Formats: sequence, C-alpha cells, structure tokens
Amino acid sequence: MTALVDATGVALATGEPRRRIVSLIPSTTEMLCALGLADQLVGVTVYCREPAAVTRTKTRVGGEKDPDLDAIKALAPDLVIANVEENRPEDVRQLIAAGLNVMVTFPRTVAAGIAMMRQISEMTDSVETARPIIEEASAALAEARAKSEARRPLRVFCPIWRNPWMSVGPDTYIHDFLNVCGGLNIFARRHERYPITDMNEVARKDPQVILLPDEPYRFGAKHLPEVSKYPYVSAVRDQRVHLIEGKHLCWYGPRIAGSLRFVQALLWGAEPNDAGIAAGATRS
Repeated sequence: MTALVDATGVALATGEPRRRIVSLIPSTTEMLCALGLADQLVGVTVYCREPAAVTRTKTRVGGEKDPDLDAIKALAPDLVIANVEENRPEDVRQLIAAGLNVMVTFPRTVAAGIAMMRQISEMTDSVETARPIIEEASAALAEARAKSEARRPLRVFCPIWRNPWMSVGPDTYIHDFLNVCGGLNIFARRHERYPITDMNEVARKDPQVILLPDEPYRFGAKHLPEVSKYPYVSAVRDQRVHLIEGKHLCWYGPRIAGSLRFVQALLWGAEPNDAGIAAGATRS
C-alpha cells in the first residue's frame, strides 16, 4: 500500500475502501459525488448544496468555521476531508485527536487542484471513475496555457469582498486560474493573499476586464453602478464588466475543465455557451 501526503505533511494510506466520509468543503462534496462516492458520503456542512439531490439527504455537521465536532464523531467516519483555509486548524486537531482519519487539502493552482482530485481518488479507491474527469481537466489546462502563451495578458480585477473591497493576491487558486486563462491579476505584486483595496486604487490600475463573482461575496447587478462610475477605466469603457458564477473561479474538481474554457472565452471576447454563468448576468 502506497502513501500520500496531505497539505499538512501527514502521510495518508491509499487503496482502502472508504465507507463513511465527511466533507467539510462544498467543492469537495461535489467532487466526491462526481467520483461516485455519494453513498459513502455521510456528513456535509450546511453550505454543501451541490449536487442538491445528494446533499439534502446527508447529515449536516455545521459550517466550515464552526463544525459540530460531536456530530462528526458520532457519524464514525473513516475519512474526513478538510481544507487549510476553509477550516480552522484547532478543529482539525481535535478530530485527529479523537482518532479520526483527516485529510487536509490546500490547492493554490489549477494544476494542484487536478492533483488533489487524483489524490482523493486514490484515497477513496475511485481511480477509474476519476480518470476521465482528470484527463479532461488536464487537457483543458494544457489547452488554456497554450492559448494564453500566444496572447498579451489582459489586466483583470476580481474582487471577492466589498466593504472593504478585497481582491486576490498571488499564491491563491483564483490568481493562478486567471493567469492560466490569460488574465493578469492587477494585484499580482501584492504580498497579501487577499489585499484590501478601494475602487480608486482599482481605477488607477486600469483593468481591462472586471469579474464580479457571486461568491464568497454575492456581487450582483445592484453593484454595477459602483464600478461603472469610472467611465475612463478600460473595462467600463469597453463594456467588459461581467457578473459571473463564482464557482467557475474557485471550485476545483469536476468543474475545472468547463470553467477554464468558459472563463477564457469570456476574457477574450467569445460568447461562451455555458449554463454555469449566474442567472441574470450582464455586461455593463
């Protein structure tokens, strides 16, 4: 039996059947179901809603930041999947101290997201089911990189919060995702993972494209005037302000291939034929 190492350096055994899994990350919950593990999934967070037909039948174990540790222990899982950023280290430590097998993830690039999917498939004995999903994601990544290498990057502003405005810095999944798609994150030189900013600073950086995702902050049409009041900004002038489903930008897993193709088409002016864009999305 081989061993894998999770994001915290803990060695994890592979090849064992996992009959009872608790997922503490919404995107991972969706991934597990795509890998054919819906029946083994016994516990999810209150924010795990995809796929709805599966998650509505599962035991809710609190939120990512405030999980019900007693409820998790009562489910007697043989695998708990957590995340460095989404879950608190003290909660992970308590689960490990209780004797539970905890796998901690932390992909910060698209390639790492694909590798994580492969790792989880090996952890859960679902390699064959995962193979075509991983192959498609890897092909889409190579395709996106090849197209981007032939283009001059577009300056992109992608906020994740408002009041205060926050964006993404380097060493984040969204930063790498945008880069792969041919976008130049206007905060690429900031050292913080999530730099605080304001729209005046954003305007000075003159993004050519602005993406307003609906998660973690739910940007919508009512926020467009806050951006469009800067008519001299290239993205506003050229009508390149997009409302977008946030899952495209930050859900690693079975969405990777479609999201890469969708966002790259969106950045470069093609009209992507994809149902994943948020309902009512507009260009300002």
